[in-house]
Amino acid sequence: MGGSFNPVHTGHLMVAGYLSQTAGLDEVWLSMSPANPLKPDAHPVSDTHRLAMLRLAVKGSCRLQAIDTELSLPRPSYTLQLLERLQQEHPDCSFRLIIGSDNWQLFDRWHAHDIILQRYGVIIYPRPGYETEPPTHPNATLAIAPTVNISSTFIRKAIARGIDMNYFMPDIVNKYIKENRLYTKG
Repeated sequence: MGGSFNPVHTGHLMVAGYLSQTAGLDEVWLSMSPANPLKPDAHPVSDTHRLAMLRLAVKGSCRLQAIDTELSLPRPSYTLQLLERLQQEHPDCSFRLIIGSDNWQLFDRWHAHDIILQRYGVIIYPRPGYETEPPTHPNATLAIAPTVNISSTFIRKAIARGIDMNYFMPDIVNKYIKENRLYTKG
């Protein structure tokens, strides 16, 4: 499950935790993307901060892992490159990509989307406002999962306005954001 995790929040963790138990997966690996080629205007905090928050968020979980593999790939990095690297490094594992229905709606714009579907497959989780029909491709599955209407954009904007977002992310991530003065206006 990839993302900018800018910042990671309970919605990410709820989806990953739920799918790790209901979608026939042993684990969900959360891979922080250094830059999304389809979101060139995004200005995330540093890779170092986002990775630190992601690691803090999954610390102690037996089903969720934070991985930094994508940070070593050429930029812009593409999901196919990440999946191929993971498969090379972990040949005994089989990988599936987890994306939200918002990304599924533009998946045909992704680099090598057809190869991703063919070689790895995709699990699509529902996102509010991005309803989608069950996919017709045999390697794509629409998860039956609760929806979570939380976004990193909402959290960043709220923090910039001085709103405490302590219930929207793990305490340890909220503390890290405050200690490092991330997403504030000054």
